[in-house]
Amino acid sequence: MANSLFSKEMQQQLKDLKSELSKGRATDPTNPLNEKPADPVALPTKKQVEKTVKQLDSEHIDDDKVLFMQAMAGVQPIKDNNTISEISKPKVNKLDAATLSKRAAAQGEEADSLGSGLSDMQALLNPVSGDAYLIYKTPTLQNKVFNQLKQGKLRWYDAVDIHGCTIDEAREAMTTLIAQAKTNNETVVKIVHGKGSDAILKTCVNGWLRQLPEVLGFCSAPPKDGGNGAVLVLLKKNKV
Repeated sequence: MANSLFSKEMQQQLKDLKSELSKGRATDPTNPLNEKPADPVALPTKKQVEKTVKQLDSEHIDDDKVLFMQAMAGVQPIKDNNTISEISKPKVNKLDAATLSKRAAAQGEEADSLGSGLSDMQALLNPVSGDAYLIYKTPTLQNKVFNQLKQGKLRWYDAVDIHGCTIDEAREAMTTLIAQAKTNNETVVKIVHGKGSDAILKTCVNGWLRQLPEVLGFCSAPPKDGGNGAVLVLLKKNKV
């Protein structure tokens, strides 16, 4: 840094500014808010500013910004109580297969009955690639509702991640998730199956879901929900 941080003109401007600030605001005896400060405003010295600029070490710090830094030293932002805090989003649960396995043991027969009728062979005979977009719709499902599912406009309630599971573990986790959703009268769930080079779990999920009468339709999730590595499943509503 050069020996003199400011030009002579800027040094004079700084001197005038410091002189004005040390006098305080002009007072209006009828307005107590305009009383002169008891203590003069203390500005950082030129040496202190030079030290700060050296620490910042930025080509964007020029003389004008340094002068502004001096003038604004010690200024505290006014707290604005009129701002509205961001509304917290509804929490959704993303469970792992181990957690769902414990729930399956507690729930008993319903999850078992869902999984007992599933054919792994039927699923594996129709392999899909890791990047494939999954899509399935029953004839009774309205196109409008299915389009909302594809666009990610239907909120999903619970999800399970079956990465690293065996086929048996993945089947149990998926059927437990669906049984749990039916118990809670939840209509949309998400299954994170991943992609992988052989996409075995993705192939199985694609085949299993087509065999379940509880499933009205499913499709690969929008990018924000996992893209082609996850699937959104629309379930039938419980009969009243």
